[in-house]
Amino acid sequence: MSADRNRTCKERVGEHYSRRMEVIQRLWALWQKDDETHDEEDGNFNEYGLSWDYIPAGTFEKQRRGYFRWQLSWGGPSDEFRFFVDEQLKVCRIEYWFMDWFDGARRVLRRGRDFDLLCEIWADLLEWGSPQQWMKATQT
Repeated sequence: MSADRNRTCKERVGEHYSRRMEVIQRLWALWQKDDETHDEEDGNFNEYGLSWDYIPAGTFEKQRRGYFRWQLSWGGPSDEFRFFVDEQLKVCRIEYWFMDWFDGARRVLRRGRDFDLLCEIWADLLEWGSPQQWMKATQT
């Protein structure tokens, strides 16, 4: 583990992203068959990660645009997906961020299998009204 910590986030982001997508693909497939199904190692899709929330523009220094965050882990290291949407809440871009103590790197998704899967997950959340509630929670 210490050898991994000596590498920059830019050097590590690809492998962490790949592992996350493997788990998400597996859990989502199980969820689609039966929303009660649990994977022995990673649990249930509905319980995967730490939280979903909306991060309004200006929350962080130099942040010009708001985004929805699927925070998967926290601390050192941490990782998350950021969903950038238009006015109709349609996904325009997704970023995967891997961060570890004053260092961070991202992978931008705009198309392809992983992008399509995350957009499918997003569409499911929209159907339930979750993103609208997350935005509303930041306005109070």
